[in-house]
Amino acid sequence: MDKTKKYDVAYLKMAETWGKLSYCKRRQVGAIIVKNRMIISDGYNGTPTGFENVCEDEDNYTKWYVLHAEANAILKVASSTQSCDGATLYVTLSPCRECSKLIHQSGISRVVYSEAYKDLSGVEFLKKAGVIVDQIPLK
Repeated sequence: MDKTKKYDVAYLKMAETWGKLSYCKRRQVGAIIVKNRMIISDGYNGTPTGFENVCEDEDNYTKWYVLHAEANAILKVASSTQSCDGATLYVTLSPCRECSKLIHQSGISRVVYSEAYKDLSGVEFLKKAGVIVDQIPLK
């Protein structure tokens, strides 16, 4: 295994561990943003600050206002002195359409994910936008 792949797997495993902090029952997703081999942000899926830590409604559907791991990680960078420009996003689940727009607009140049979501239109959008997208299954 080459050095880049070794780091990719390590960061993905960190994202997976971070995702376990999520209160969501249906699916726990974690994200890590790395720039120049330094972790500049992290995130997991969950409700916005100040809301109860319950992601699903009484019918077990995810509440509409739950933030995805990628969005939380990008928003965290936005409120810091860091920039996502040229960074790599490691995420346990392939990005959805909405998060893909945020990823592209934030300047992230590469996305590495482990598990494919049923709808891959977000991944296709990223590729069309020139973002490098790699899948590295952890299981």
